[in-house]
Amino acid sequence: MTVAEELIPETPDESEEPIKQRKNGLYPGVSDELAENMKSGWADTELRDLEPIPQAAETAARRAALSARFPGERLVIPAGNLKTRSNDTEYAFRASVEYAYLTGNQTEDGVLVLEPTDAGHEATIYLLPRSDRENGEFWLDGQGELWVGRRHSLTEAGTLYGIPASDVRELAGALREATGPVRVVRGYDAGIEAALTDKVTAERDEELRVFLSEARLVKDEFEVGELQKAVDSTVRGFEDVVKVLDKAEATSERYIEGTFFLRARVEGNDVGYGTIAAAGPHACTLHWVRNDGAVRSGELLLLDAGVETHTYYTADVTRTLPINGRFSDLQRKIYDAVYEAQEAGIAAVKPGAKYRDFHDAAQRVLAEKLVEWGLVEGPVERVLELGLQRRWTLHGTGHMLGMDVHDCAAARVEAYVDGVLEPGMCLTVEPGLYFQADDLTVPEEYRGIGVRIEDDILVTEDGNRNLSAALPRRSDEVEAWMASLKG
Repeated sequence: MTVAEELIPETPDESEEPIKQRKNGLYPGVSDELAENMKSGWADTELRDLEPIPQAAETAARRAALSARFPGERLVIPAGNLKTRSNDTEYAFRASVEYAYLTGNQTEDGVLVLEPTDAGHEATIYLLPRSDRENGEFWLDGQGELWVGRRHSLTEAGTLYGIPASDVRELAGALREATGPVRVVRGYDAGIEAALTDKVTAERDEELRVFLSEARLVKDEFEVGELQKAVDSTVRGFEDVVKVLDKAEATSERYIEGTFFLRARVEGNDVGYGTIAAAGPHACTLHWVRNDGAVRSGELLLLDAGVETHTYYTADVTRTLPINGRFSDLQRKIYDAVYEAQEAGIAAVKPGAKYRDFHDAAQRVLAEKLVEWGLVEGPVERVLELGLQRRWTLHGTGHMLGMDVHDCAAARVEAYVDGVLEPGMCLTVEPGLYFQADDLTVPEEYRGIGVRIEDDILVTEDGNRNLSAALPRRSDEVEAWMASLKG
């Protein structure tokens, strides 16, 4: 891709940055006649029949909760900026979760500001306005409308998000002059942080980040619907993969990754995280995302993947599949042990239970199996007390799920890992057993086998609901499902 960023002939306003000249651009400049010609003759494209986004009521409620938590303080939540990938190409932009959660907007450079008032806060969303046709930015600048697409006008944005919109280019200066207590979500917009550098403290800003992380622990009705949508697309993505395993055998794990990615892009925004398409011994590498290995009949494929919806909610599902459609006796024994552990973990997910309960239940089953198979010396209580099973189980049994695949990560330990489950929480249950290819403590036939089964579980008023139940889990059901898709 090339971007023609030329110098414009007019002297720019002092408040504007001049449009950059590309060092090796084919045009040395813009004639006065062309510059004048490009200013006129364009139709009015303002969108006047817009409706608020579907989650507008939910984002308003979230802002109200934030306002109540920090009365009398100015709150600044940036979306973030584009990041350069190489030279003049950028990474695909993904707005900060905190910003998207509170606004529903996903555009770069956006900033939500809550100004304190006697009645609470007044929200304003600061955005880049439509490309300026007077100074030529819309066709000369690399981020102009004719290069990267139309932006919403500030009026349109106000209608869509239910928040008055203003020009973000004026915000940094206003923040420098602002007085009174301020908090900002750090790490997304260096320019906004610089404008507030003498007004904020790390401790106070961390309190804001923690609050917004904990606010996402319990999902509202809109969020649950989006998570189910993400899971349903993910189920179809897994079906796509099973149908092309023969092509993956002829190429590599990349064929599996690419197949799932097509479903994610067609039905959603993207994948929620790097797809793990781990065949054979690669299944023992927990985050195998190179996906450049061979896919061989007789081995297992561990596929850990999730579609992300257009509103950033992601699924996170894992199935371990026999590449030829049938488990060997040893593969089935290990798989069934993980399935039994997952069943115990899922059964422990219910309102009022400790968050740790599902992990403990699943780990107990796996420890029992390892002792039973003679791979570790019992009794089971000793194994669990010393954590000896972790040589082969390695990771925790799950995590919160939402707009991040590991959602709510900044929450306090007492609210998350040491907390209690409530209706509306959504988490993964994903036990695994991994026998490394070079592990001399296990029989040779175990080495290189890795199994994980992962589902997305919603805590309900009376227990839980498996959002990903449409994907078979029991070993015989997996085989029948694969046979039906290949048939």
